[in-house]
Amino acid sequence: MAYEQLILPGGYRSRLNIMETEAAIKLAKDTFERELASALNLTRVSAPLFVRPETGLNDDLNGVERPVQFDVRDLHSDVQIVHSLAKWKRMALGRYGFSAGSGLYTDMNAIRRDEDLDNLHSIYVDQWDWEKVITREDRNVDTLRDTVCRIMQALRRTQEVLTARFPVLDPYLPENITFLTSQQLEDEYPDLTPKDRENAAAQKYGAIFVSQIGGKLRSGKPHDGRAPDYDDWSLNGDILIWYPVLGRALEISSMGIRVDENTLLSQLEEADCMQRLSLPFHQMLLNGELPLTIGGGIGQSRLCMMLLEKAHIGEVQASVWPELMYQACDRAGIHLL
Repeated sequence: MAYEQLILPGGYRSRLNIMETEAAIKLAKDTFERELASALNLTRVSAPLFVRPETGLNDDLNGVERPVQFDVRDLHSDVQIVHSLAKWKRMALGRYGFSAGSGLYTDMNAIRRDEDLDNLHSIYVDQWDWEKVITREDRNVDTLRDTVCRIMQALRRTQEVLTARFPVLDPYLPENITFLTSQQLEDEYPDLTPKDRENAAAQKYGAIFVSQIGGKLRSGKPHDGRAPDYDDWSLNGDILIWYPVLGRALEISSMGIRVDENTLLSQLEEADCMQRLSLPFHQMLLNGELPLTIGGGIGQSRLCMMLLEKAHIGEVQASVWPELMYQACDRAGIHLL
């Protein structure tokens, strides 16, 4: 299955050798981390690799992915490696006393054992998870759009630094990003799958933000799956860049304004997940014990792959791949770490 999804660009050759690649990875990560923190007023904090399942803190993603779980002898119970830190970050903002307009970011590492492996997806996930406190008045589309534009500015600034250091790289990121709802995409491309709609729109505009992901469209199907208890499905979305190396859209961030007590209830009911209301995180939210926030994740290896113009995420990240993928990539001049 993984081999069938693999894209092997004809005539591909990495623009950087392996030592240049390692230097560029560090420069990209250091630069973007600094730019992101400045753009969104974020402070770096430490974060957990695993959480107790009974807390409800783990991200359920699309609701079908199995977390890696193991027992801890002295706890006499199991813990789960996080899928993401969407809920943990919100609790941390309250515990640490962050005020409106400020927030945190952290290095998040995860294992997603059920990921379909291809050029963009690995079982090892590394991303910057960030979260920022907002007011109830800030829970609107303008706040979401302004945040997206600030992230794009940090991306472009990082690209400028990289291309100055490594002139062989192309500064291909567009100046502007186009905002589209998932319903607008379905209306414009009714005969395409959601992923093909994203590809068509990203190729047309260069960079897009697809919003309102999770709820059902007029076709009766959602654009994509989202857990019902962290993003507000009317105020979330994905940043996608048209990536010429692979000839497809590349998602660089999933983000959104988080649920308040009202949207939590309505989305849990729509998703038939009302049993989650008994979990500690959900009780805290309903009782007004958690701040209102906006947040997201930005893939570190995904960003490096994109800015270094690599054909496979395994060129910037050491992971494991099927043997057929190793062989096919090697024949195509794609050297996996």
